[in-house]
Amino acid sequence: MCELLGMSANVPTDICFSFTGLVQRGGKTGPHKDGWGIVFYEGKGCRVFHDPKPSVDSHLAELVRTYPIKSNIIISHIRKANRGKVDLMNTHPFVRELWGQYWTFAHNGQLKGIKKETLKDFFPVGTTDSEHGFCWFLSQLKKKFKERPKNETLLAQEIRKLLSKLGSMGVSNLLVSDSKYLYAYCSTKLVYITRHSPFGEAQLIDADLSIDFRKHTGPKDVVTVLATAPLTQNEVWTSLQPGEFQVWKEGKLIKI
Repeated sequence: MCELLGMSANVPTDICFSFTGLVQRGGKTGPHKDGWGIVFYEGKGCRVFHDPKPSVDSHLAELVRTYPIKSNIIISHIRKANRGKVDLMNTHPFVRELWGQYWTFAHNGQLKGIKKETLKDFFPVGTTDSEHGFCWFLSQLKKKFKERPKNETLLAQEIRKLLSKLGSMGVSNLLVSDSKYLYAYCSTKLVYITRHSPFGEAQLIDADLSIDFRKHTGPKDVVTVLATAPLTQNEVWTSLQPGEFQVWKEGKLIKI
């Protein structure tokens, strides 16, 4: 299985601390050594980094870990290959354009039978079931809506429907973003923590590193981090239930 990491914040925030913990699971404290990737949104644009090397040994991951790129939405993934060879083209997160916006998709699990689904307008570059699932997801969205609906609740409901169908095909824990929202779907395992004032200290599970968020945040900051498994040992993380779908904006959970 792979591992996911996502962030939604109301102010541009770096993810160096959490990413440091995730990186260790890519070949040191965990078996997810078949590549890694991360996407940072900056408005409608995004910075994308991929590397098929284990994250714990990746010079590029070290750059990302130590260089504080600030963003309101971040999605990252470390891979343990089960379908598709270890290759740059098979490294998550996958990114495509739809309705003039970059969409990002990271998946943990397997999608049995997804490659039998017909695609239109969006096609995979690599050989993973995950990327095929992403292309199917976007194909279905474009088929449903010729342009982005002004009713965001209507769009979120359709996204929930499509991600639920992917979930019916097997294990399907997902993080998806369109630069405006961070969408999360839990098939088996996904957790989150929302940090806000009063901030405190946090200690990573996978590395000997702690941080005092009071030194790096303002009183109005709200930052939510989602992950496959808790990254810190002295904080309370909330588990999503199987089949649960969430929409996050500026660090806060949005009701749909």
